[in-house]
Amino acid sequence: MTTLPPGLRHAPPRPGSPELRPVAHEFPPVRKPVRQELSPASRALRATGFDRAVAWLSPADRRVLRLYLLTRISVWIMAHGARWLFPRGSDVRDAGAVLAPFQQWDANHYLHIARDGYFPADTGPWMDGWDNREAFFPGFPLLLRVVHVIVPSWTAAGLLISLVAGAAAVLALSRLAGSYVPEDTDGRRTALFFLLSPCAVFLAIGYTEALFLAFALPAWLAAQRHRWALACTLTALATTVRVSGLFLAAAIAVLFVLSAWSGKSWRGAPWPALPALPPLAYSWYLHAHTGDWMAWKHAQERGWYREFHSPWEAWTNTWNAAFEGVHTTGYAAMFQAELAAMLVGLALVALLARRRRWPEAVYVALSLWALGTSYWYVSIPRATLLWWPLWIGLAALSLRRPWFRTVYLCVAVPVSALVALAFLTGRWAG
Repeated sequence: MTTLPPGLRHAPPRPGSPELRPVAHEFPPVRKPVRQELSPASRALRATGFDRAVAWLSPADRRVLRLYLLTRISVWIMAHGARWLFPRGSDVRDAGAVLAPFQQWDANHYLHIARDGYFPADTGPWMDGWDNREAFFPGFPLLLRVVHVIVPSWTAAGLLISLVAGAAAVLALSRLAGSYVPEDTDGRRTALFFLLSPCAVFLAIGYTEALFLAFALPAWLAAQRHRWALACTLTALATTVRVSGLFLAAAIAVLFVLSAWSGKSWRGAPWPALPALPPLAYSWYLHAHTGDWMAWKHAQERGWYREFHSPWEAWTNTWNAAFEGVHTTGYAAMFQAELAAMLVGLALVALLARRRRWPEAVYVALSLWALGTSYWYVSIPRATLLWWPLWIGLAALSLRRPWFRTVYLCVAVPVSALVALAFLTGRWAG
């Protein structure tokens, strides 16, 4: 037998000793879990799956969305101030409807198309005073008509579309930023530059920029991952919203070819042709009503002087409109912004080509060619919202040069406020 050490030796307990008496262990009473009743709002969110969608978002996504919502609030504050401080008329006692500042310019075209169609009561471009509404692609008006079934106000329906689409777009942009600039891990810096850009107000109103980006940016993300079917399907949806979708399709085609030449499979070759189908279908529809396959292009020429001119003619005409006193100061200022945006775009294309970012360079260059060969420049500042390499590049520059962020915000924020104020008070803002 093994002898125990002295410190562990002890006699076995005697019967009846305390060591052998049963000990009554007291356990806490078992309590049934209390079932908490959900509020009607919580039940509604759970029924729609909203709670699961929020749980799906990463902390970085939530930070970006908080920034997005804060900038939306700032636009609404500005719209409220515009109603009261800058009414139309010097002796106004009523600030007008709450949503009135948002229903300006092209928003009225989308409303008319969604409500009445393209050619109501056999009207069309053969009539005097026609509004050239066929210049606008059908994606946004169709969605506006659908949302209006639930939201009675046309303006509110357009704002809701842009609010949801803008959230999807800024999330996709933040994720794109991480693939280009690893230092911008959560993409919040890129989102900040984008959401405070000079023409950011157009993301918050019933215009097409937010909806287009909600398709285009996820399409580019999918193309980067060589998911060609998804990328081209999303690009096809983007082409229903804006003709810029064709520029995106060309960039994705270049990316596909470069990928295939580098050793990837050519099996997805038919997919880049898919985005051409919606514009072809729209051209067929217009031809059936007008006999003109390019009716949308001719409507742009009639309404916005978008007939072809050489690039140097377009620059000269825009310069004269900006600085020769042929227009009022408000329009002249906008033409000055057009010239500045063209220079930014040309510098961006040159930088992308230098970095051998050929697909992105093709995308921006095609946009510049389309906008820079009209009689004069129109809507180039607004088109900068669609150039995601610009905002990612500016964020990357601010990471290398910390002082640049301060400079950018000090310049972009007041310009953004001025452009927003111009639009919300009914002045031309591109």
